[in-house]
Formats: sequence, structure tokens, C-alpha cells
Amino acid sequence: MSQLDPLSDVLRSVRLRGSVFFHVNCRDQWAAYAPAAKDLAPAVMPGAEHVIEYHLFVKGEGWVAVEGEAPLKVRAGDIVMLAHGDAHVVSSAPGVPPAPSDDPEWLFKVRNDPKPIPVTYRGGMFEQGLLPDGDASTELVCGFIACDLNPFNPLIAALPRMLHLPAEGVGAWVAPMLVHAAAESSGQRAGAEALLQRVSEMVFVDGARRYLDSLPAETRGWLGALRDRQVGRAISLMHEKPGSPWTLEDLGHRIGLSRSALHDRFVAMTGLAPMQYLANWRMQCGARLLREGRASVASVALEVGYDSEAAFSRAFKRATGMPPAAWRRAQMQPQPAVHQA
Repeated sequence: MSQLDPLSDVLRSVRLRGSVFFHVNCRDQWAAYAPAAKDLAPAVMPGAEHVIEYHLFVKGEGWVAVEGEAPLKVRAGDIVMLAHGDAHVVSSAPGVPPAPSDDPEWLFKVRNDPKPIPVTYRGGMFEQGLLPDGDASTELVCGFIACDLNPFNPLIAALPRMLHLPAEGVGAWVAPMLVHAAAESSGQRAGAEALLQRVSEMVFVDGARRYLDSLPAETRGWLGALRDRQVGRAISLMHEKPGSPWTLEDLGHRIGLSRSALHDRFVAMTGLAPMQYLANWRMQCGARLLREGRASVASVALEVGYDSEAAFSRAFKRATGMPPAAWRRAQMQPQPAVHQA
């Protein structure tokens, strides 16, 4: 089994939902402030547990800055992902003050408009609409990706705050596809919104894969662990059969490490003991089964490795704060209404 399968497992499990939201024109001196994604979520991704913002520079260049980190220079064809949902500034140069919005509620007012929504930044000003063809020195496509954090999503914490995906890197086919999808949507063609959503999700998947491929040997964290021959194999085994009665001895025997050596190496790489990782992943698998199917709680418990419904329910409540049946009902509720301006 490939060691990339746990990444696919997590990506399937955390319900990626994408949206390309803005087509941005810029010229002269310009800067745009993006609030923390959790503050934007009610308008762009209602009900999302976690929101990631990304920017594709279609034309020109600029800078992306997050507080506490060095500004990042970005060129045409590059994508920058804010995996942790940090507030940030996108600008023509570091230190340019962001343009104020005349109406702080404008995003809520346009949230149902056809996507991508056209906006312009120029000369320290913000306005809705695009510049005439050829007048923009910089063009961006900006979108959002929502995913679940709970019960267990090891991927988000393993990504950097700013994930830079250069145009010339492996997987550079995604950026042109995103531009094409945005253009299709602007033309109001049938199915354009669904296309934008899927390509937006592909941006995140491609970014995670490219980041994994770029990591140096012995990198720690969950993604680094996937590349470790022994720890990655142990993770793959647990993902392949989360309901099996795994023990440290079983896993160690399968990958050629003693019980203590596996425990120590696993903790050093991931920050979790192997059995704690397994318990967390079982909760995520259980959550997916509860949400997507009609199986009884008892059946779900057995499928993810628990001998009794009661034991699974106790573990699930510790992980999510709710018993499985109540959690399932909550997932079936309509998404909360977005803020009305």
C-alpha cells in the first residue's frame, strides 16, 4: 500500500468544499487586507469548521504578508495558500497600507452574486468592478476552501501558514485550469459554478501533495511522518484497516521495529503515540460513517474497532463533545443562516 494513501484518506474524510470568490484587478500602488478566515466564513462558507484562503496571481506580481512572518514575493502563475486561515495583506509592495472599504458589510451583500465577484484596488482605493481590458498591472483569482477539523484532521497543522506554490513547480497545470474555470464562470456557462468548486478543491489537494514532495528528509510532523519509511508504513497500515485490533507489537512486527522503537520514533515524528493516533483516526472514520450513511451506532462502533457501542460512544463524546447519535443529528441540520447586512 502506498504511503500516500493516508493523505488521500484524510482529504476524503474532511469534506473539502471549494469556491472561487473574487476576480481582482490592481494597478498603481495597491494593498488589500483579508481578515482571518473565521471572520469571513459566515459570508463565504457558512457552517464551515475551517476555511483556507488562496490567491492565484494571473498577471503581474505582488507580496503576501502574515503578521510574524517575512513578506512573500509572488509572481504570475504562483499560488499562495493561507492554510491556517490567518489574516493577511496582499499588496504591490511590503508596507503599503490596505485600502479601506466604504461599506464593511459589502461582502455579505454580494455573497450570492455570480462568482467570481469583480473587484479593483488602485491608488489606495477599493471599488467593485474590473478595470478596462489591459489596464490592470496585476490580476488575481482568490478563493476559499472549507474543511472539517474535528474529530481529527492531522493535515492542517502540518502545513505552513503561507504555502507558496510557484508556477514552475510540479503540478503547475492547476493554475491554468483555475484561470479557465474562472473565465467560464464569468461567461455564465451552465455548470460553471460546479467547475469552480471542483478546481478550487484541486488547488488544495495539489498544494498538499507538492508540499509533501518538497519536504527534506527527516522532516517532522504528520506529513514528514508519511515520508518516513517505518512510521509512514505504520500510519498506512492503520489507515488501511482502522478496525483491526492493532497493538504496538503487531505494528512493530509488520514494519520491522521493536515496540519501544516504534513508539519512540512515532512520537518523535508526529507528537502522538501510535495507539493515540489510531484512536483519533478511528474517531474520524466513525464520524464519516455516521455522517454519510445510515448504519447504526453499534455497527459503526464495530467497523472502527470497538467491541461495544458504549465504549465507542464514550470515546466519541470525548473527541467531539457529543454522543454519536446527537452528533449525527446535528450534522443533518440545515447550515446556519449567514449574517444579513
